[in-house]
Amino acid sequence: MLQEIQLPVVADAKKWTIQDSEALYRINGWGEPYFSINEAGHVTVSPKGDRGGCIDLFELVNDLKQRGLRSPILVRFSDILADRIERLNSTFAKAIARYNYNGVYRGVFPVKVNQQRQLVEEIAKYGKPFQFGLEAGSKPELLIALATLRTPGSLLICNGYKDAEYIETALLARKLGQNTIIVIEQLEEVEMIIRAATKLGIAPVVGVRAKLSAKGLGHWEDSTGDRAKFGLSMWEILETVEQLESANMLDSLKLLHFHIGSQISNISTIKDALREAGQIYVQLTTLGAPMGHLDVGGGLGVDYDGSKTNFYASKNYSMQNYAYDIVAAIKDACTEKGIPVPTLTSESGRAIASHQSVLIFDVVGISGIPNQTIEPLQEDEHLIIRNLFETLENINENNYQEIYHDAVQFNQEAISLFTFGYLTLRQRARVERLFWECCDRILKVTRKLNYVPDDLEDLEKAMALTYYCNFSVFQSAPDSWAIDQLFPIMPIHRLNEEPNCRGTIADLTCDSDGKIDRFIDLRDVKSTLELHPFIAEEPYFLALFLGGAYQEILGDLHNLFGDTDAVHIHATPTGYKVEHVIKGDSMTEVLAYVQYNRDSMLENIRQETERALQEKQITLDEARLFLQKYEHCLNGYTYLS
Repeated sequence: MLQEIQLPVVADAKKWTIQDSEALYRINGWGEPYFSINEAGHVTVSPKGDRGGCIDLFELVNDLKQRGLRSPILVRFSDILADRIERLNSTFAKAIARYNYNGVYRGVFPVKVNQQRQLVEEIAKYGKPFQFGLEAGSKPELLIALATLRTPGSLLICNGYKDAEYIETALLARKLGQNTIIVIEQLEEVEMIIRAATKLGIAPVVGVRAKLSAKGLGHWEDSTGDRAKFGLSMWEILETVEQLESANMLDSLKLLHFHIGSQISNISTIKDALREAGQIYVQLTTLGAPMGHLDVGGGLGVDYDGSKTNFYASKNYSMQNYAYDIVAAIKDACTEKGIPVPTLTSESGRAIASHQSVLIFDVVGISGIPNQTIEPLQEDEHLIIRNLFETLENINENNYQEIYHDAVQFNQEAISLFTFGYLTLRQRARVERLFWECCDRILKVTRKLNYVPDDLEDLEKAMALTYYCNFSVFQSAPDSWAIDQLFPIMPIHRLNEEPNCRGTIADLTCDSDGKIDRFIDLRDVKSTLELHPFIAEEPYFLALFLGGAYQEILGDLHNLFGDTDAVHIHATPTGYKVEHVIKGDSMTEVLAYVQYNRDSMLENIRQETERALQEKQITLDEARLFLQKYEHCLNGYTYLS
């Protein structure tokens, strides 16, 4: 049975305020301009950013539960999506005006970032005033884009590995008015495009993806350079030009594309890439290619920790800085050579999709080291216990490090003594309690320090509570597990109370990796999160923010936890309305993914209950109840109810 355990930090004399919670969880940094905390101590969402209107997230969750939705719930705010698209286009419009750039910006959304139908349709809808297009990286994504995009003048960038069917589909789509541009990422694609265009009698529009020498940073640093998965080296670009020229198709080469990573934290990396790409672009024009488009790829970062630095979970530039640098660099490169500037394109999927999604889940229990009263020392107790008692009584600010080492040594000696039969189980438990009490008192000392010695850094994590939560890391935040991605996580209520417990988050899966023990801090990572005491009779909701890019589609079925309930919320003058409800996977649906048939399973269970009835192992009422429960489970949510 999970216990209610409290592990208090050092008490603060002053009353806890909303401002304290804002500073602790850094919500004014990563949440700007969409998330904040109201006077009730609840997280609020301003879907239209700084243009007014807000929704109380805790009240929204309670409303959704009354409508029949279940935790965990994925809430998508359509207006945030619209606002991100408008902001991106506005920043480029401002940059184009500032530098008198004689060209336009035509952005695209990479479908791979989030392929959910409702979201892609909303992007096409909200992007229509800006002729905002889509990018496909596979044949299925190309089919999505062709069925969704209906905006004249918008681009459909065709990336990824290609076969003849992919290329022919993209070419035929031009007959429907789709502005498809086939980006050559492998040299063998050139001949495939020439054959398909000749076969169909359709003039292609193609681009080349360059492998830049400018290196990205962090997890995505291998997106560029000689060992990059995609793109052409300089000699391959020249070979492409020669092959197109030989086929009398050089006039089809109209775009240069590069990509230096999905999350670029340092603006200098972008500047370096732009200088190199600008020179490649102008050199292609001198070789006779008409050009006209430059696609700078992805990389526009998201400030996950709110620090506004070049830390890998942040970025040291604004969206406006990003647009300024792109426009200025490309104008300079073209002006120097006296050639027209290109239409600019970016594939800023992470920056568009991250903020609109909030995953909300409830805490179902906690575990940790219980605070128990230490019984007085008895005269006949074992020497190891007497040593630990003396250690415990002598802890102070001057000797805490030495005392910690002593306590660790005594605890290890006790384990050895127990292993060889020299301590009883009761004595071993007594040592364990004393050891953790020593650690607790030492921790209270170290929390007051500006600097914590290296050998004590892990003590906070060792003493932390585990908050068991109703979700799956592998399904809803796979990048947290796979690449140590940091996401802002915090309670959505009780924020006018001091969160005087420190914990880590564990999901429902039977996997030791199903946890989150890395949390945002100021240009750093902390191993525990400040949380409130868990009260079993009251709901306690946490939320994971900025997870709208990649997480939904990368999520897997570990332990057969399926998709969560999802809802699309649209702000109204008086509050909000629920636009779409997407029910999460039922157990029947998840089991079908792994080839189990509902009817066959029910029949197997029916036969087993019939056998048990014949052998009088079960009553008729019990058999009926069991069959009802089994069938009800098959129809139910994969998460806890």
